[in-house]
Amino acid sequence: MAIDHLTIAFGNEKSTKEIERIAIEVFVMLGKNGGDVLRASKIDSLDALNEFVIMKGFENYENAAKRGKGVIFIACHLGAYEFQITSMALRKLNFMVIGTPLKDKRLNDLMWKHRNRNGTNYVERDKANFAMLKVLKAGGSVALLIDQDTKVKSTFVDFFGMPAATPLGAAMLAAKTGAAVMHAFSHLGDDGMQHIEILPEITLRNTGNEEEDIQFNTQVFSNFIEERIRKYPEQWVWMHERWKTKQEVPTH
Repeated sequence: MAIDHLTIAFGNEKSTKEIERIAIEVFVMLGKNGGDVLRASKIDSLDALNEFVIMKGFENYENAAKRGKGVIFIACHLGAYEFQITSMALRKLNFMVIGTPLKDKRLNDLMWKHRNRNGTNYVERDKANFAMLKVLKAGGSVALLIDQDTKVKSTFVDFFGMPAATPLGAAMLAAKTGAAVMHAFSHLGDDGMQHIEILPEITLRNTGNEEEDIQFNTQVFSNFIEERIRKYPEQWVWMHERWKTKQEVPTH
């Protein structure tokens, strides 16, 4: 599946041999990043976290947070993305993470326990609407992952040249609340350190046509994610069926 999806994304850019190499490296990096996430499960101070995590761009969050309307972090399943949760919690943010429950209850319980450590508030997706509004109204922050094809309200945007069903929640929430929106990305560096980068606030389109604005902004969010995945293709979840939902072709 990883090879198939890499071929969709890079078939016109990379050789079969290169695609197969990346596919193998995906699972190598999954093991390395997964190991670091387990390592972080015992971290309870920022000093301890900083021994193997490098944060860049935190001032972008601080500047946006000053407006008092809250911050929406857009993240993706790249690298040890769980480190973002630990890092934000240890920095004492009023921080909420939205996620989809895992099918295996034992794994779900472990994820719940990990994500709620150090002051983070983890909420399952179908119970999150009111909670997110409350946190943002209080000037807090919400993290949303929008790089997977899941059973939520979505729109089709271009992703590696193919239409991909992409959650609308981040764009809708930003339009409703006026919260700042910024990307937060993670990757394991060649130096063995986990790198987290918060990009500058995204300028959102707001023409008054809500439907078109949400579509446009969701495409912008996805473009940032694609750009970062292209930079670190070995650290994204290529085994996920990102193009599973097919766009209906209008009939006349």
